[in-house]
Amino acid sequence: MTGKRQSGNPVAVSDLATGILDPVMRKRAGLSVELVQCWGEIVGERLALSTRPEKLAWPRRRHEDDPFEPATLVIACEGAAALRLQHETGEVIARVNAFLGFAAVGRIKIVQKPVAQPQVRRAPTARPLTGSESARIGALVAGVEDEGLRQSLQKLGASILGRRK
Repeated sequence: MTGKRQSGNPVAVSDLATGILDPVMRKRAGLSVELVQCWGEIVGERLALSTRPEKLAWPRRRHEDDPFEPATLVIACEGAAALRLQHETGEVIARVNAFLGFAAVGRIKIVQKPVAQPQVRRAPTARPLTGSESARIGALVAGVEDEGLRQSLQKLGASILGRRK
C-alpha cells in the first residue's frame, strides 16, 4: 500500500496534522513541523518560553552550480530575552544544525515581538523505587569500575524503572 490507510487502523491526530501542515510550513516558512514542535528540546526550556522559530530564509542561488550557503533562522523573541538569545546564538545554531542533521543554519536574525507561551512538555516524575528494584539496578552495574559511569547508569536505570507502573 502506498500512503493509504487501512480501514480499522487508528491514526494519531498529530500524525494527520503533521502530514497536512508540514508541506505548508516548508513552503511558506522553510520550517518543518518537527523543528517547531521540538523547539523547547533544542534551545532549552528557558529560551523556549520567550522565543519561537519564525522561518528559515535561504539565500537565493543564481545558478544551480552555485555553492550551498546556509540559511538564516529568523527567531521571534520577547524583549529582555533577546539579549540572552543574542549571547547564545552560537549554541542555538549548533543545536539546530544537530537537530536537522546538517549545517542548514549559518546565522540567526532576532525579531522582537510578543511570543505566545508554548506548551512546554515536562518530563513525567518518576515514582520511588522499591528496595528490590534498587538492589537489582545495583547488582546490574556492580561490575562497572568507573565510579561516575556507574552512578550515571544507576540514575538511568532508576529513571527507566521509575516510569513503569
